Amino acid sequence: MMPGKPVADAVFADLEPRVAALRAAGHNPGLGTLLVGSDPSSAGYIRMKQERAAGLGFGGRHVHLGDDATQADLLAVIRDFNADSEIDAVLIQHPIPASLDYEAALAELDPDKDADGAHPMNMGRLALGMPGPLPCTPAGIERLLAFYEIPVAGREIVVLGRGFTLGRPLSMLMSLKRPTANAAVTIVHTGVPDWDRYTRRAPIVVAAAGVPGILQPEHISPGAVVVGGGVRYEGRKLLPDVDVRCEEVAGWITPRVGGVGPTTIAMLFQNTVEAAERRAATA
Repeated sequence: MMPGKPVADAVFADLEPRVAALRAAGHNPGLGTLLVGSDPSSAGYIRMKQERAAGLGFGGRHVHLGDDATQADLLAVIRDFNADSEIDAVLIQHPIPASLDYEAALAELDPDKDADGAHPMNMGRLALGMPGPLPCTPAGIERLLAFYEIPVAGREIVVLGRGFTLGRPLSMLMSLKRPTANAAVTIVHTGVPDWDRYTRRAPIVVAAAGVPGILQPEHISPGAVVVGGGVRYEGRKLLPDVDVRCEEVAGWITPRVGGVGPTTIAMLFQNTVEAAERRAATA
């Protein structure tokens, strides 16, 4: 089993002295959080991240817009965060109400303050192998595999799913010439009728389709490494891509709950600390 909490704990243990050094030099990391609407799950996620930020000694502020917020309201808050010299990184909690344009809001954000690593410019930086905030879930998966000493370089990773938050950026990240990557990456998706032909041959499979139970035991090879990245919610019930019976076949597998979630949050804070370090270096 590959739980994410020990990985996240190691990340936070690395961040704590860096935050202390920044604060000692007069540069307290600042995280801006933005919640739109009244979804209780989103509110819970924001609260958890705020508590973690407080525990690290971060500064920052939170803005909560109601269900009646307009696109102009949303963009105005983002511009305010962009202009605030005490805010190093900004988290726009997703999803936002369907009446609002999330992509337009993300594009409005200063890419250097992108806590999620999802801004179009940062996706471009990733594609070109340039430094910049990394998308959190893919970066967390890279860190997870490295933590459990899963050999990656030169091996095939099959990613089931091509979404812009996980499948596509993960394929770019894991193919880069990095000590914890440098893999041969194949992307398949539900539009490929025989996608399981690819997952059955792969030593490492990442499920990122957002289709509950899509990855079954017969879709993987014995001893394979299986990372469950994709989930869907029915109300507050979490429905992962990976069927629980895959545990009987896999050599390594993330748990149903507590796999990539903790590592994703850890990478968000790593992006924030790195943004604060950039600010301090140019002050």
